[in-house]
Formats: sequence, structure tokens, C-alpha cells
Amino acid sequence: MKIIVVENEHQYEDALKVRKQVFIDEQQVPMELEVDAFENEATHLVAYNGNSPIGAGRFRIKSNAAKVERICVLKDFRRQNIGLHIMQKIEELATELRLSELILHAQTHAQHFYEKLGYQVTSDVFYDANMPHVEMKKVISKAS
Repeated sequence: MKIIVVENEHQYEDALKVRKQVFIDEQQVPMELEVDAFENEATHLVAYNGNSPIGAGRFRIKSNAAKVERICVLKDFRRQNIGLHIMQKIEELATELRLSELILHAQTHAQHFYEKLGYQVTSDVFYDANMPHVEMKKVISKAS
């Protein structure tokens, strides 16, 4: 398994293929909510098993934070630490960019996964795409 930062249209389409399978087909998120106005400003990542895309995620820079979004892994590849590796890569990139924290909106069923990575809940439950979420944050460096 390898995780790459998207550098071309083919890799971006691979990321979208995974996102569509997980969010649109599996979770019934409407296409217009999944593929949004932030696609072009985000840094996208794709996890590959050989040449097959199996996981994806993205982040955007907001002030001095990385807003982590669209973390997903195909059903047949879950529970193999692929999501963990995607998150570690995002944290590594955010650290290189000297960002101070990571922020995400976690579906409540995934909250424990993010807590194990050091994220803390910073909001009450709210609904996005008709699914319960919480905002979570992780400080990765002290702002200078």
C-alpha cells in the first residue's frame, strides 16, 4: 500500500472514485454535497493497493490549521490501518507547512478512531448530509 499526494487529473479521479463509492453509493450522500466548491483548493491524497485506489482524503488550509476532510477507505480494505496512514500523511504535510492544528468534522461512528489519534471533540453533535457529526481538533505544534 502506498499513499500519494495527488499531482494530476488521473490521481484526482482515483480519489473521487473512492469517495463516490464510500460516500455517495454506501452512505447516500448527494453528489452535490460530496463534490464541492473546495475541490480545487484542497490537497488530495490517495491510497493505492498496487494500481487500485482504495482510500482517499483531503485537507485545506484555513488560517493556521489544516481542515481535514473526506477521509474514506473502501469497505473491503477497512480495519487494515489505511485510514490511520492517510491521517498520518496529512499530519506530516501539515507539520511541514508549519500549521498549528488539525480540524475535522467526524461522523460520530468514527469519533473513537480520531480520538485514538489524539483528536478532541470541540462541539456538540450536529448534522451534515443528514448524518451526526462532531468537530474535533488536534494541536500539532505551538504557534510561534
